[in-house]
Amino acid sequence: MDYLYLLATLLFVWGIKGLTSLRTCKQGNRVSEVGMLLAIVTTLAIYGPISWGVVVAGLVVGTGLGVWIAVTTKTTQMPEMVGALNGLGGAASALVAIDFILESDVAKKAGVSLWDGEVVNAISTPITILIGMVTLTGSFVAFFKLGGTKMNHPLKGMQRHGLHALLGVLIVAFSFWEVLSDSHFGVSASTVLLTVVSGVLGVLLIVPIGGADMPVVISLLNSYSGLAGAASGFVIGSPLLIVVGALVGTSGIILSLIMCKAMNRSLGSVLLGGMGGDTAVAKDAKEYKSTRSAGPEEVAMLLDGAQSVIFVPGYGLAVAQAQHVVRELADLLQKRGATVRYAIHPVAGRMPGHMNVLLAESDVPYDQLWEMDRINGDFKNTDVAIVVGANDVVNPAAREATGPIAGMPILDVDQARTVVVVKRSLAPGYAGIKNPLFEAENCMMVFLDAKEALEGIVKEVKALD
Repeated sequence: MDYLYLLATLLFVWGIKGLTSLRTCKQGNRVSEVGMLLAIVTTLAIYGPISWGVVVAGLVVGTGLGVWIAVTTKTTQMPEMVGALNGLGGAASALVAIDFILESDVAKKAGVSLWDGEVVNAISTPITILIGMVTLTGSFVAFFKLGGTKMNHPLKGMQRHGLHALLGVLIVAFSFWEVLSDSHFGVSASTVLLTVVSGVLGVLLIVPIGGADMPVVISLLNSYSGLAGAASGFVIGSPLLIVVGALVGTSGIILSLIMCKAMNRSLGSVLLGGMGGDTAVAKDAKEYKSTRSAGPEEVAMLLDGAQSVIFVPGYGLAVAQAQHVVRELADLLQKRGATVRYAIHPVAGRMPGHMNVLLAESDVPYDQLWEMDRINGDFKNTDVAIVVGANDVVNPAAREATGPIAGMPILDVDQARTVVVVKRSLAPGYAGIKNPLFEAENCMMVFLDAKEALEGIVKEVKALD
């Protein structure tokens, strides 16, 4: 049976490797699914006695919920759903540790201690509860923040950090109490307090983090869920959980660091909060003095002679569910002889890879998706750059020495001969600051919903033939 665990582990590794490429990501998902199925079947075959009624009920309910979530979740809700699933992964790990503690407490009453000599268990059990609960509550804070719910930390500055440090000290104290206690009350009380305080810490750690940092937070919480899984593997002695949890944990950390690099931020500065807080600097159109607006007909005339067009997708594209229309427009332009590409910023949208997933829905060819570093040098030779629902990732203010996004790598769309920005209003992005691009001489603003604007442009382009 251990060989089957090894095979499942190899399938997970193969699946993760497949996710690193747009061409192989679907295959990677399928391989990982097979690995998970093999892991479940092997676990059921090894451990016993098993209440098959409970197992079957769990499989039916879990599968049903999974299918329902997959079918009903909109593309715009994917970041929130990923956050929620991270939280449930953390909760599962915490429950494994709590169950182990309950069994240990029962064994103590019979005169047998599961803790004696089990240093690994004594360390991994409270750690699993800590990471699992921080992941659970932190993920659901991210879930609600991504959904637009305003949340503020009760304290600021050093007071906030002092409160977090105090909670950390309490967690350590409760962990020692839990491990060293010889009474039923001590074990029960310490476990409840450890669980509650860890959950509170998870809320307070994520609440002050601004919306602009949410892509990093999502990948970091994914890492936490993996680490919680690995820790729970030590608790119950499961090599598969340890290996798979470590894979998820390390890949999440690596992705978080990649996201931080894309934003010119350190992981520490993200965790301490700051960028994209709930108070915006740019309030509304009053911040802008000289924007030029245009309609679909004017944009179509502009595209009539364009030889090179780059689309820059952002969260607004996902909100409008306009990925199929943008693909239709791209196909029309290609038929007219234009070279069409899509510029993908690493943190565009609300989670890592959000734009890739969105455009894959409309079967955009993989070779048209260009990463930021690869395409930035081509904007100066581009006739038209069409920004659809993006803001901070194209904001030239990032080139300034100071400011909320100073130093953040951006897509150099302002270097194109003409920039068309499709945006419902002049409202700020997550960073909450004014975007000088909107007032640039080569920029035209189309103040419409992305789908409505693109459908209008498609109609006008067809009329040109």
